[in-house]
Amino acid sequence: MKIVIVGASGTVGRAVVAELDQNGQHELIHVGHRQGDLLVDLTDEASVDALFARTGKVDAIIATTGNVFFGPLNEMTAEDFTLGLQDKLLGQVRLALKGQHFLNDGGSITLTSGIIADVPIAQGVNATTVNAALAGFVKAAACELPRGIRINLVSPTLLTESEAAYGPFFPGFESVPAARVALAFRRSVEGVQSGQVFKVGY
Repeated sequence: MKIVIVGASGTVGRAVVAELDQNGQHELIHVGHRQGDLLVDLTDEASVDALFARTGKVDAIIATTGNVFFGPLNEMTAEDFTLGLQDKLLGQVRLALKGQHFLNDGGSITLTSGIIADVPIAQGVNATTVNAALAGFVKAAACELPRGIRINLVSPTLLTESEAAYGPFFPGFESVPAARVALAFRRSVEGVQSGQVFKVGY
C-alpha cells in the first residue's frame, strides 16, 4: 500500500512508521510540518492541496498530529480555545476532506484523538472538546464515504514515552508505549472496520 503518514516524526508517528515498515510491504510517505519527505501545514488549505498534488493517488492516509490548548477554564479565552479547533480538529478534518478524493477504492483514513475525549482532566477542556468532536466526525463520515473508503480514529491513553512531561496531568492513569498504540493504526489500515474509535490502554 502507498500510505501517507502526517506527523511521522512525532512519538506516535515514529512508532507507526516502524510498525508498518516491518516487512517492507508498504510504501510510506513521511509528512511533517518541519521535516519529512513532504511538508504540510494542516491549518492551511492550500498547503494540504499541495501535499496531495505531490502524493497523487494513495491507499491510506494517517494523521498522528495536532495541537490543543491546555489551561484553566476560568482563564481561558475564545482565542485560546481556537488553537485546538483550528489545529488538531480542523487540521485533521481538512486532511480527511481533501484526502478522500486522492484515495484509491477501498482506501482508508485514520485520525488520532486521545483518552481525554472520554476521561476529562484538569485544564483539558479544549482537548476534551476537540477529541470528542473528532470521534463524532469519524462516526458520521463513515456513513457517507463512497467507493469502500473507510475512516477510523485511534484514541490512546497517556504514552509511556511522554510520562515525564505529561504524567502530572494524568494522576493515577496507566500509560502505554507508542509501539502498542501503533498496532491500532495497523488494525485500521489493514483491517475492514470503519467508523470505529480504537481505544488503546483504557
